[in-house]
Amino acid sequence: MAIKTAQEYRQRVAKLRPKLFLGGKRVEKLSDHPVTRGVVDATALVYDLTIDPRYADIMTAKSHLTGETISRALHIHQSNEDLFKRLEMARLSSQKLGTCNYRCPGNEMLPSLAATTWEIDRDRGTVYHRRFNDYLRYAQENDLVVSGSVTDPKGDRSKRPLQQDPDMYVHVVEKLTDGIIVSGAKQHTTGAYAADENLILPGISSRKQEEDYAVAFAVPNGTPGVTYIAQYNAYSVERECENDPRTLGNPIYGQRETCLIVFDRVFVPWERVFMCGEVEYTQKFITRFAKTHRMNCGGACKVGFMDLIIGAAVLMAEYNGLAKAPHIVQKTTRMLQLNDTSLACAIAAAHFGSEDPPGSGVYMPDETMGNIAKLNTNDGFWEVMALAGDIAGGIVATMPSEKELENPETREYVAKYLKAAVPAKERMRIARFLQNWVAGLHGVGTFQGSGPSQSEYVSIYRVADLEGKKKMALDLAKTA
Repeated sequence: MAIKTAQEYRQRVAKLRPKLFLGGKRVEKLSDHPVTRGVVDATALVYDLTIDPRYADIMTAKSHLTGETISRALHIHQSNEDLFKRLEMARLSSQKLGTCNYRCPGNEMLPSLAATTWEIDRDRGTVYHRRFNDYLRYAQENDLVVSGSVTDPKGDRSKRPLQQDPDMYVHVVEKLTDGIIVSGAKQHTTGAYAADENLILPGISSRKQEEDYAVAFAVPNGTPGVTYIAQYNAYSVERECENDPRTLGNPIYGQRETCLIVFDRVFVPWERVFMCGEVEYTQKFITRFAKTHRMNCGGACKVGFMDLIIGAAVLMAEYNGLAKAPHIVQKTTRMLQLNDTSLACAIAAAHFGSEDPPGSGVYMPDETMGNIAKLNTNDGFWEVMALAGDIAGGIVATMPSEKELENPETREYVAKYLKAAVPAKERMRIARFLQNWVAGLHGVGTFQGSGPSQSEYVSIYRVADLEGKKKMALDLAKTA
């Protein structure tokens, strides 16, 4: 069967032994560590959603390779309807998790790989597309979690790869008869250490003489020479120290977990290499990935998060006895406007999407509307967080621990002074949930994920038909 269960995924994870470090210490078992366990639990829930009949239309699709029903996380868009279902999947998983769908980044690389390998084979007579289809069939048949990474460390941004330490970008060190040796690193990689597979795409539009950096490939988790170094921040420390996760802002699934992946002379067999040296196609890989990622990350994933923030803010207003106050209604309406504008742009990106390149069978979102969705979210998410914090009040920043309700010396005071229209326990729980959003990492993460605003500005300007707009103006201005 092409669709696996959460339990089957957990059984695979139990066998994984990635070389993973978190907070300066080696993590031995992903399901046992309080931080990495959240990635496993979140991914397991996505498997549960996939087999839930209520969400089958959103979470599953029919493979164009085998005809079997598969997880949409491993599907290649074949129509505008597929694009729309993909953004629905992103929004649904965000609403259910309150953190990343860790099957998402790899999923958004797959259409770019399908389209661009097809194009390289058409133009160059290579066999990358056949290799990719064989790989995709393998992933679909085993319902694997495929993570993905594009962003290189870059080092000194004023310098090209050949002008600095070559490992600042993933590159080919050596070509062998049976494969390639790669070195370098990728960063901001979401949930990679709990995935079955890691996909790597070029992170820079390569030029002549930079052929070694024009490389795309896949490696299984735990491949020799691969080291994962997990992110670490105040929320990591909190989760490590907390014996009772019920008092955390997102108790089960936590924050989005990323890592730095280091490749130290890693061997990749040719059958898992999907580009090697074709510099003129690197920008196409990046652009096609960005089209899908910005539609989903900006216009669907973060919309699901904003749904949660808005819901929690409205609850806090009710708990504070202010739900009908005019200024609260106005702020809530503004949050709805910002949220639905981003969603509308994502829907437009799916609606106006098209086959790219023609003949490949792969559908991509409309580039302009996808970038507009992400650009709107970059600004709108900050404002939604600010408005939610304003509605909730200072309690989201200054609240005592919910454990004080269990402390015989403080519980009566806390229960008395933190109650409002509802008991203190209910009010504190939603305040803590909101704190996870409005006083956490999501602002910067949303702004930078799938590209900061400058990236969207560049893309929107690049594809704009300014000549057509100028002609329209001239035609009408010159009418006698």
